[in-house]
Amino acid sequence: MLNRFDARLSRRSLLRAGGAALAASAVGGGSLAAPGGGDLVEVELLAKQRMQRILPEPANASPLVTYAERFPGPVIRLRKGQRLRATLVNGLTEHTSIHWHGIRLSNAEDGVPFLTQPPTKPGERHVYEFTPPDSGSFFFHPHCNTVELLGRGLAGALIVEEEGGPAFDADLVCMIKDWQLDKTGAFGAFTSDRGASRAGTFGSVSTVNGLIEPVIDVPANGDVRARLYNVDSTRVIDLRVEGTESGGGAWIIAVDGNPLPPRPLDGWPMGPAMRLDVIFRAPKDPGKTLRLTNVYSAQPKPLAVFRSVGTALPNKRFAPRALPAASIPQPDLKNATVVPMAFSATAVAQIFDDALLTSLPFADSLCLSEKTFWAINQQSWPEGGHERLPPPITTLEKGRSYVFELANLTPHLHPIHIHGYTFSVLSSDLRKVVPHHADTVLLEPKERLRVAIKADNPGDWMFHCHIIEHQDTGMMGYIRVA
Repeated sequence: MLNRFDARLSRRSLLRAGGAALAASAVGGGSLAAPGGGDLVEVELLAKQRMQRILPEPANASPLVTYAERFPGPVIRLRKGQRLRATLVNGLTEHTSIHWHGIRLSNAEDGVPFLTQPPTKPGERHVYEFTPPDSGSFFFHPHCNTVELLGRGLAGALIVEEEGGPAFDADLVCMIKDWQLDKTGAFGAFTSDRGASRAGTFGSVSTVNGLIEPVIDVPANGDVRARLYNVDSTRVIDLRVEGTESGGGAWIIAVDGNPLPPRPLDGWPMGPAMRLDVIFRAPKDPGKTLRLTNVYSAQPKPLAVFRSVGTALPNKRFAPRALPAASIPQPDLKNATVVPMAFSATAVAQIFDDALLTSLPFADSLCLSEKTFWAINQQSWPEGGHERLPPPITTLEKGRSYVFELANLTPHLHPIHIHGYTFSVLSSDLRKVVPHHADTVLLEPKERLRVAIKADNPGDWMFHCHIIEHQDTGMMGYIRVA
């Protein structure tokens, strides 16, 4: 069972704990680096294969790859202003790295092999050190052979706690992920030509925090903050918290960790790598439940149950409060340069032989696919014949503002992610867009969506679809800010 805590704890002691203990147990035993009194938080992340049960018996435990003893894990928690020193220890049989998804950090810490750092080889260690400038719900994962490593569970959560925000009675991490498993617990194929060239290869088993329809205990009549992560490689989800009393429902308070004026959780699809922070009031009566459901399918899919426990807390009428505003650099839209970004299929699928893949000094066969199906601005990653790092999709001038016009020329969804930046989502030609900040945005078929940044962070930054098979088969490139 998930998130078991001592129901005798008082409301005051729960709040004093800041939700950290609850979050630790809610992720099924993942290690926790909780905010302390110092300015530096140090963690060691040992990437290696570990056996963990996903399917019930008689299936076997599955050979996951994780940073901690169990998926998901670890949950790293910082206070805003604290510095993180994270040491990656590579216990794999292949090289790897850590990309810190959604963090506005220096380019050298971004964790893209061959672009921002040398790959960390088996048995080696690599130290990442940075101070996250923003509070929010972030995560981290590898950026090479991602389709397999993320498919096997190599991801963790990084939470930067805001200052002066509303108090919550519980703070949960809910990582939603499918697994490509057969009935014995063995992994199947993580990718296929059919999946890579269309909507992706979907997993067969849906979980929250590595468990099938877990029961997550929450304090009765408590205000619960749930950090909902889509860490799947392919699936788009649209979540609901069903059964709340008095019609209070669940309310979104942050998108990709960025504060949003509270609005009902009702129709905000999440592509891979997207996150929503939501708040809801737990039932007053112990034993009563709410259900977390994915409605982005022909038949709604139950994912987890939230169960009230303990003596009901004396909370007043449910009224969602906003998180403190973020300090994201604001683009100058009146003087912004428009940069077209067209996401399309390749005119002709390209196939690369092993000799070419191993001859490219900017990558290797772990980081590149043998085939390409997708392109950005008619460029695939890589294109045949590259003998050095491909040129950037575009070069931006440091300090200037830019509007990216993201045009989806395909019949498929594409969650588009820009490294190193939090962008402003402005408008769409297909739908009404709620203006907000994000690091990943879901681009609908045939849609033109406009997002903006102030180019204040120099370096070479990856720009790609976060359906991992699309990323690995051409829908990836980088922008240069100089």
